[in-house]
Amino acid sequence: MAQIELIATTAFGLEAVVARELRNLGYEELTVEDGKITFTADESAICRCNLWLRSADRVLIKVGAFPATTFEELFQGVKALPWPDWLPEDANFPVEGKSVRSKLFSVSDCQAITKKAIVEKMKQAYHRSWFDEKGPRYTIEVALLKDMATLTIDTSGAGLHKRGYRQLVGQAPLKETLAAAMIQLSPWRHDRVLVDPFCGSGTIPIEAALIGLNLAPGLLREFAAEKWGNIPEKRWKEARDEAQSLAQRDRELRISGTDIDEKVLSLARYHARQAGVEGKIHLQRQPMAELRSRYKYGFIICNPPYGERLGEEDEVKKLYREMGQVFGALDTWSYLVLTAYPQFERFFGRRADKKRKLYNGRIQCNYYQFYGPRPPKREEGTDNRVDE
Repeated sequence: MAQIELIATTAFGLEAVVARELRNLGYEELTVEDGKITFTADESAICRCNLWLRSADRVLIKVGAFPATTFEELFQGVKALPWPDWLPEDANFPVEGKSVRSKLFSVSDCQAITKKAIVEKMKQAYHRSWFDEKGPRYTIEVALLKDMATLTIDTSGAGLHKRGYRQLVGQAPLKETLAAAMIQLSPWRHDRVLVDPFCGSGTIPIEAALIGLNLAPGLLREFAAEKWGNIPEKRWKEARDEAQSLAQRDRELRISGTDIDEKVLSLARYHARQAGVEGKIHLQRQPMAELRSRYKYGFIICNPPYGERLGEEDEVKKLYREMGQVFGALDTWSYLVLTAYPQFERFFGRRADKKRKLYNGRIQCNYYQFYGPRPPKREEGTDNRVDE
C-alpha cells in the first residue's frame, strides 16, 4: 500500500500522550509539534488511528505544505497539489481555514482562493466546468502559520471526542479525549483501584473502563472516510475486527464514580450502558466528604468545580480545603486533580509532586499530580504514566 502523510491533531499539552498512543499502534517515525503529530503510514492507518486514538482530536491527510505570502502564491500552491488523487468527481469539499501570524490574515479570502484553486485542478482532471458536490464529504482545511500554508483533508468527521456513547450532555461536560488523557498521564492500570468523587455524567470512569478493557474508543461510531471510495471497505473491516479481537471484556475492574447530583448520575448510568461498560464501573450518590475505601492503595482522578461563576469562589475554597482533608486521610493513595483555580495547592494544603498545563476547552487548567507510595509488591504491568 502507498504511504500517506497523516496528522493527528490534539489539544495543547497532550502531544506526548497522543505520540505515545501512535507508537503503541506501531507508528514510530513521528514529528511532534504544538497541537499536532505528523507521521507517515499506509491507508490502513486512517482506519486504525480513528478507531484507537483516545486523546487526539482528529486524523487528517496532509495533502501538502508550501510558503505563501501572497494570494497568488496560495492559489498556485494549492492548484499544484494532487487533489484528484483524493477527491472524486462528485466530492462535497467544503473549505475551512485558519491563519496565525501570517501575512495572509483574511481567513475567508484564503478559503475562497483555496476552493477556486481546487476547482481549477479538478476541471483539468475530470474535464468538467462544474461540480455538483453531492457525493461523500471531504472537509479541507487551509491552515496558515507564519506564512506556511498546510492543506489537509479531515478523515474523522465529528471530532474523536464524540465516541458515540454520550448523546445526553450534563452541565460543563469534560471532553472524552481530555478524560482519557488524564488517565493516561497517571500510573493507573486496569488492576488498580480508581475513584472519581466528582464524576458528573461519568466521563472519567467510562474512559477508564474503556482503557482497562482495551476497548477501542471509536468502535461505536462512524467516520467521514468510511464513506469514501479511496479506502477499500475491507480496510475498515480489518481494523474493526482487529479492535474486537484485542478487547479484554472479561477483565474485572475496580472503578467507581460518585456525585451529589442524582440527575447527572442517571446520565452517567445511561452513558455507561451506551458504552458497554455498565457492569464494570460502580456509580452512586455520595458527597465527596464521605469518600472512604477499604483498599489501601488506589487512585483518585477528578475534575472538581473551578469556581468560575461570580459568587462561587468562597464555596470552591471550602471544597478544596475539604478535599485536602478527605484525600489526605487516604495517605497511601495517589490523587490527580484538574482545575483552573490558580491557588488550588494553597487551599488543598499540599504542593503537587508534578503539575502540568492542560486545556479544558478554552480554559487553561493545571493537572495537579500527588503520588502515594508504591504498593509493597509491584503489581503486574509497567508504569503507564506519560512523561515528556
